[in-house]
Amino acid sequence: MSPTDTELHTLADTLGERCKRQGMSLVTAESCTGGWIAKAVTEVPGSSAWFECGMVAYSYEAKQALLGVRPETLIKCGAVSEETVLEMVAGALVHSGATLGVAVTGIAGPSGGTPDKPVGTVWIAWKRRGGYPRAECHHFDGDRESVRRQTVAKALDGLMNLLS
Repeated sequence: MSPTDTELHTLADTLGERCKRQGMSLVTAESCTGGWIAKAVTEVPGSSAWFECGMVAYSYEAKQALLGVRPETLIKCGAVSEETVLEMVAGALVHSGATLGVAVTGIAGPSGGTPDKPVGTVWIAWKRRGGYPRAECHHFDGDRESVRRQTVAKALDGLMNLLS
């Protein structure tokens, strides 16, 4: 089931409280969500105290230029892969002053899926500056908006787990 705007706002608000309490700042690196994670967190009043920046990198070229994803990773593994999302989150932290990062890349649909990577396949990675990244693959159901909403919720939830 797709989270509502209210549920996304609650997740972002809770994340903000945890970031402020722990003196953490956030950077987002987004592909399939097109900046929706950044939108969710900046809807929280006072988010400037804990949100550093968001980068939307849809194309291979943008992933390389903005986030430092290696061309060989994209050629060998594709944009929707564990290797790419791990390089995205690491690059977001390198290219920002943030202490906490999240990256997402996936196939929101309605087209673009393959037998190996069907529509709804999304990779999400989280990382604390100086820590080890963690990545998960999800297979979300529903239309494009539903896949994107579920991705935003899972990304925010994973950030809160990283801070707990």
